[in-house]
Amino acid sequence: MDQEKLRITLQIGETIAVEFKKCSNRIENDVYQSVCSFLNRFGGDIYLGVEDDGTVCGVPENAAGDMVKNFIKIISNPNMFTPTIYLSPEIIKYEGKTIIHIHIPVSAEVHSFKKEVYDRVDDADVKVTATAQLAMMYIRKQNRFTEKQIYPYISLEDFRLDLLPRIRKMATNNIEGLHSWESMSDEELLRSAGLYGKDRATGESGYNLAAVMLLGKDDLIMDICPAYETDALVRRVNVDRYDDREIIRTNLIESYDQLMEFGRKHLPDKFFIEGVERKNLRNIITREMIANTLIHREFTSSYTAKFVIEKDRMYTENANRSSGDGIITPDNMEPNPKNPIIASFFRNIGWSDRLGSGVRNIFKYSKYYSGEEPEFVEGDVFRIIVPLNEDYSYDNPQNDSIDELERKNEEKLEKNQKRFGESSEKVRRKFGEKSEKDQIEIKNGRITDIQKQILEILSEDNQCSARKIAEQIGVSSRSIESNIKKLKGYGMLTRHGSARSGYWKVEIYRELP
Repeated sequence: MDQEKLRITLQIGETIAVEFKKCSNRIENDVYQSVCSFLNRFGGDIYLGVEDDGTVCGVPENAAGDMVKNFIKIISNPNMFTPTIYLSPEIIKYEGKTIIHIHIPVSAEVHSFKKEVYDRVDDADVKVTATAQLAMMYIRKQNRFTEKQIYPYISLEDFRLDLLPRIRKMATNNIEGLHSWESMSDEELLRSAGLYGKDRATGESGYNLAAVMLLGKDDLIMDICPAYETDALVRRVNVDRYDDREIIRTNLIESYDQLMEFGRKHLPDKFFIEGVERKNLRNIITREMIANTLIHREFTSSYTAKFVIEKDRMYTENANRSSGDGIITPDNMEPNPKNPIIASFFRNIGWSDRLGSGVRNIFKYSKYYSGEEPEFVEGDVFRIIVPLNEDYSYDNPQNDSIDELERKNEEKLEKNQKRFGESSEKVRRKFGEKSEKDQIEIKNGRITDIQKQILEILSEDNQCSARKIAEQIGVSSRSIESNIKKLKGYGMLTRHGSARSGYWKVEIYRELP
């Protein structure tokens, strides 16, 4: 093993794919539990002779060979491991000490050690006892898409064929020219969309699970996926229960409509112009979130999908056949189709774009909608979390009225008074006002060139938005908003009036050298 790679691994520490074990002259059961959990998750590396904090203590050099032999003997024993595996531990030297490195690849099977199943969660090995969790492990190991499951006794009468005229129209409007679905019969359309197929293993032909979920009647869906539902909740006032709720148990076409309407009902529609075109930020973000949770869900799981709107965030959750664990960003994203037939159907009617575009769109427009970035969390449960801020306006970085600012300032003063035990007036002088020394420091170059340019622009146009300032200076709007906040803290810039109709006042700019 490369010494530099090992050094970096020790420095980073334990992760979902790295485990350190101290060991002395024998291998304990917790090592085999880690082997089992790595096999059941995404594989990983175990280092024997390393403390939990990454400190190398080493294993006895004269015992290392026997430890490796015993390890291979245990993992090859069907009474210990089911199914058995073959691994090849490596004895390596690091800074004069002996380490045993074991690389564990991901397995296509679910493994058990001493008849117990273990899974890897963050940097821990967890015993799996719940039936639902065990079922998710088997789903993760499947080498085929569950949406292709064939149901040979389903007929056209089981589907909502009344939805097809609308679907044809959407497909035609979405693609320039005449879409092929326009001239097809109902049965031809379903076959063309991949909703009718043949199981090459059994020889059975019929409509598949994708067809059931997209267009099935409610009783058909409940017969095949009895736990299927999407729970839409608003929790702003009654956070322990809910302020509003809809439980949706219908096909994906109507589920999409109902969830979009739920979002329109409870989320603000903020004004935003991109170029010369007005964009509906609320609809763009909820469209991507809702399409994702409907398209990429693991429908055979009993986990209830959710669309939740809270005061400071909204999020979706759905069961997922994960290909990894952790945070997804536009930089590390590796598009991985979960239900390609359903995804293709949504693309045909214009409800989603190519794979991966949803992540990029939510990252792009969330910053305009709330001023913050979203979070995508990959795992057995897939989560999209989008921050909310009703006061935020992209066109106006000042989000609080004067009354709100004064209230927050009073709360800050009171908090500091309690913390330091000083009189209100003394605290006010200490935290609410800038001293003469501070003003001299500001005048002597404490502000940056960008901040000087901001003051210059606002002295000429006191209603100029952050976006327009950013365009003039050539930096991001986030940078402008951050620097305006600093200038307010310096006492050089104040906001008068509301976020929409107020104006900026430059206090001491003309006194600067």
